[in-house]
Amino acid sequence: LVAIIFAPLAAILIKMAISRSREYIADETGGKISGNPEGLASALEKMERYSQGGQPMQVNEAAAHMFILNPLSREGMAKLFSSHPPTAERIKRLRQVK
Repeated sequence: LVAIIFAPLAAILIKMAISRSREYIADETGGKISGNPEGLASALEKMERYSQGGQPMQVNEAAAHMFILNPLSREGMAKLFSSHPPTAERIKRLRQVK
């Protein structure tokens, strides 16, 4: 009975962790292929600044993974279950790509 209750929650957390790690891998690969990881980091910074100015978009949660930046609320529990890693961490990792 306990497994029936907690297994779906565990599956969601694992899915989100995998999604975040794939974002990091995609960023690193993009930085290496382009030969300009600093340019990609700069673009992420600009998009993040722009997205901070308004309200979160009205997006179906099932489609949120298709966005470059998280289009959903970045507060409270929403952060915990986000499929996107924090943009600041993505930028930091891009700047470490050689």
